[in-house]
Amino acid sequence: MLHYALIFFVVAIIAAVLGFGGIAGAAAGIAKILFFVFLILFIVSLVMGRRPRV
Repeated sequence: MLHYALIFFVVAIIAAVLGFGGIAGAAAGIAKILFFVFLILFIVSLVMGRRPRV
């Protein structure tokens, strides 16, 4: 998931440099959403991994 966020971030940077503002904004928004989903899943996996086994 973090890989896709980085890909969309790079696409947003390239689109912004080439002057495609709409595409750059959309790609940056998608990258931000994917990053936060990755962050939430990462924190949940850390918490679940620290639970004692029953």
